[in-house]
Amino acid sequence: MPDSAEIAKTTIDDFREIQRYMVIAREENATKTYAELKEKYISLKALLSVLGVNLTEIDKIKE
Repeated sequence: MPDSAEIAKTTIDDFREIQRYMVIAREENATKTYAELKEKYISLKALLSVLGVNLTEIDKIKE
């Protein structure tokens, strides 16, 4: 079973990737895609908060 550090690293990587896709979707005005990505973004953000990760520097979307 992965430890907290491994889970945090994987989740941070996923969070950054989702944010990149959200920026692209917003630029392309892909509202349905953005909405789906936002659901994943919220879940990852919640998990990172539970893990105690400071989101100040890594959260580019700020929603």
